[in-house]
Amino acid sequence: MAADAQPALKEMFDAARYRQIAGLLADVHPGFDRKHFLAIATRGLDELTLLQRVRRTTEACHTTLPQDYLPAVSILKKLAPQLNHGFVSIFLSDFVGQYGHNNFQASMEALSYFTRFGSSEFAIREFLRRDLARTLRVMEMWSREPDEHVRRLASEGCRPRLPWSFQLTELIADPSPVAPILENLRADSSLYVRKSVANHLNDISKDHPDWMLNRLASWALAQPHTQWIAKRAARSLIKAGHPRAFRLFGFTEKTAVQLSAFSLAPASLKIGSGLTLRFRLRSTAERPQKIAVDYIVHYQKKSGKLSPKVFKLKETTLAAGAIFAFSKHQRITDFTTRKHYPGRHEIEIMVNGTVLAKKSFTLAR
Repeated sequence: MAADAQPALKEMFDAARYRQIAGLLADVHPGFDRKHFLAIATRGLDELTLLQRVRRTTEACHTTLPQDYLPAVSILKKLAPQLNHGFVSIFLSDFVGQYGHNNFQASMEALSYFTRFGSSEFAIREFLRRDLARTLRVMEMWSREPDEHVRRLASEGCRPRLPWSFQLTELIADPSPVAPILENLRADSSLYVRKSVANHLNDISKDHPDWMLNRLASWALAQPHTQWIAKRAARSLIKAGHPRAFRLFGFTEKTAVQLSAFSLAPASLKIGSGLTLRFRLRSTAERPQKIAVDYIVHYQKKSGKLSPKVFKLKETTLAAGAIFAFSKHQRITDFTTRKHYPGRHEIEIMVNGTVLAKKSFTLAR
């Protein structure tokens, strides 16, 4: 590993971490078999992914704690405040998600408690998959709880397309069962909760754009927290140029603009370096226009096909006859979420959902 390289996320669960967990469990549960726990937790550790390591921790706890579910959960509740690490703590709720289905009420209480230390968003989905209606009734009550972590769980846990988890196909087909939860949280005071609600609605917009827009249109969008949620929730539709989404937020539906002086520099670059795009927009309208300016990078994939990703550039009101100059520097660097491949790439400039110009650049190793 290079001196400045970041450790892999899975290293949050390394041998040292398991020794720490074993020690803490011994503190809260006298007689705990640390040696057996460590043997299970660290077996073949190097080959395990992050989520596999989470599950391995759960399995090690299940093997070494009391086999009766309720006493085991009671021990984990004592452990929770000692861990002091949000992501590492998710194995606590994973234990409930894997072994708590015959103790529904106790498991709901445990997930509500554990989510304060490390989100229970993945574990609650195990219950939603088995009994959607019953679990959503509990989550609707959570959406009215004083604790922001519990309110966030009410929204995040039932997202139909939650990243890193399985899809909730019933809610993809029909999002209406989650409407009471989203209504309760539509003006939440916590940014942590509002981000979840917006992402949840954005998930829904991918399958039911009109359902999502109808809900937003029924809300008091002048309320700042509600407006923030609605704008973020509609981001995919706005990027895609959905007419109703533009109207809902007051963007000019048919813009009158001219784009000029579009340039990309350099035209050829190596992975790890940067690209600068510049262009000008001139209004040809006789009145102000509210515009959203985006750019789309069509990345070369391993297969040779291009894959588009939309980036926000600016939202502004363009006065009649006004000229606005845009400049943006884009680094082309590999991330854990995106790997770049050499070859021809394209960039398009889009105003209110309409592509106005396109240029290409070449990427090399």
